[in-house]
Amino acid sequence: MRIGELSRRTDVGVHLLRYYEEQGLLHPQRRPSGYREYVEEDVAVVRRIRSLLAAGLNTSTITTVLPCLRDTGDRLVPTCSNLLADLHRERDRITQAISDLQASRDALNDVIAAAPADVTRRALVSLDV
Repeated sequence: MRIGELSRRTDVGVHLLRYYEEQGLLHPQRRPSGYREYVEEDVAVVRRIRSLLAAGLNTSTITTVLPCLRDTGDRLVPTCSNLLADLHRERDRITQAISDLQASRDALNDVIAAAPADVTRRALVSLDV
């Protein structure tokens, strides 16, 4: 199948599919005309990539973990023993990022709460709240 069909079947834009190829996540064959030729398995690969991106992994990490995952239809299952350590590190990184964002939000809440009442009223009017 050509890139347009893969895009339609996965609901992923052509530009992103090309990006996934640049990152080494997809490996289409090339026709003599230069057109990319994808196989049926690439539909599943793109879905796995999207799932891993949604889980917070970046494409360089996905390049490493993708070969060690099997799709059971309702979840991805690790098939390489060394993959679990990498996934634990990624989860810890995401957990730390969440904590950092929560601390930033709390700091902003403190600044907002310190505003005088008249400033708060004017701000709320301008925000249409």
